[in-house]
Amino acid sequence: MKILANDGISQSGIDTLEKSGFEVITTTVAQEQLENYINKNDISVLLVRSATQVRKNLIDACPNIKIIGRGGVGMDNIDVEYAREKGIKVINTPAASSHSVAELVFGHLYGLSRFLHNANRDMPLEGDSNFKALKKAYAKGTELKGKTLGVLGFGRIGQATAKVAIGAGMKVVAFDPYLEKANLKLEFFDGQSLDFEIETISKEAVLKQSDFISLHVPYQNEYVIDEKEFSTMKDGVILVNAARGGVINEVALVKAIESGKVARAALDVFEKEPQPEIQLLMNSALSLTPHIGAATNEAQDRIGVELASQIINILK
Repeated sequence: MKILANDGISQSGIDTLEKSGFEVITTTVAQEQLENYINKNDISVLLVRSATQVRKNLIDACPNIKIIGRGGVGMDNIDVEYAREKGIKVINTPAASSHSVAELVFGHLYGLSRFLHNANRDMPLEGDSNFKALKKAYAKGTELKGKTLGVLGFGRIGQATAKVAIGAGMKVVAFDPYLEKANLKLEFFDGQSLDFEIETISKEAVLKQSDFISLHVPYQNEYVIDEKEFSTMKDGVILVNAARGGVINEVALVKAIESGKVARAALDVFEKEPQPEIQLLMNSALSLTPHIGAATNEAQDRIGVELASQIINILK
């Protein structure tokens, strides 16, 4: 039985599948050639990440597909319900990348709080000629410890982010329309652990209290953060979106930065991927990464093995 991992899969995932007798193909097939490739090569399982689109027309055109797998959490690039109506199993790996995303969020938060995103640009250009001025320019950093992190969306990734925040000495407030409270277990290197219970509060209350805000919500038809939400936030707030492009109104974000409502922000995802707006790319108040939240070796190993295990359980 053949598996096409069109957006790639870790070697550990390949090894697990091959040991169970599956043939794994890691050729990246262009979207317009996918239908022909799947049918010509009798592909039974299609694995994707965020790049490949699996829509109704592809599902209808490939009757031999038994499983569609998404390496990651969000499945907005797959017509999930339609596939399931057709009897196709649709699987994903919601827990495998949670900590990787949380660490990226804090990479941005630490960088933004100390202007690292700017200093790393300026030092190679002016470090030898303008050192004292740069030191003065970036001498007003802020610590995360003792500050309040607001988490919008308190599922697996939001909770993983909260754990890192607690470890950093931050207070955590959270909003989630589907969750009243969450129990978090912080595990340490020596086997000790601490339990924390966090009760969710209203979105407005989170926005009003937070010094830093991190989004962990699925794609929605309306913006989660728009002009109204920006007006509710503290002046000088720092914001991170490593969730989905389109959950923040990027035009309103730029205005909020210009007004001083938002001091700085980080974006790992964009409304117009893979061609973000130039006004975002050139904005010195933004720390930017190219949608790499789950892109760690450890997360990709977990994703590959988890996908492989689900496929084996379904087909064997």
